[in-house]
Amino acid sequence: MKKLLFSLFILISIAGFSQDLKWETDITIAKDLAKEQNKNILVYFTGSDWCAPCKQLKADFFESDKFIEKAEKVVLLMVDLPFRQDIITPEQRKKNEKLIKQYNPEKSFPTIVGLSGSGKVINSISAYSSLRDTTGHFRFLESILK
Repeated sequence: MKKLLFSLFILISIAGFSQDLKWETDITIAKDLAKEQNKNILVYFTGSDWCAPCKQLKADFFESDKFIEKAEKVVLLMVDLPFRQDIITPEQRKKNEKLIKQYNPEKSFPTIVGLSGSGKVINSISAYSSLRDTTGHFRFLESILK
């Protein structure tokens, strides 16, 4: 009985701490959701398998409790451009390359862009310092919240 209770406690604890964010990968769906929910869109341009600052930003900013709490106020859109071909489909790669040309023409990674529901740029922030200071990223986030 003790083992069962302990196992149940662990399971509940893990479930309570795992807060998965819902990242869209299609701009059309993100725009539709943003209009429907009266939210802006946060677009995250990343190179998930090769960009060290992207990986650090993910850990320090996107996985922080503070971000997770505020993330419900925006529609999240991830635009990944990995080196490995098996991470995203060829179709998704084409869509992502098109979005990079439109919203991140400098091809700077990581870059975060705030969009209105219609796709108009509100604000953006590029790069991530080796000091791993997320202050500017949280200021950016506040600037795109409605």
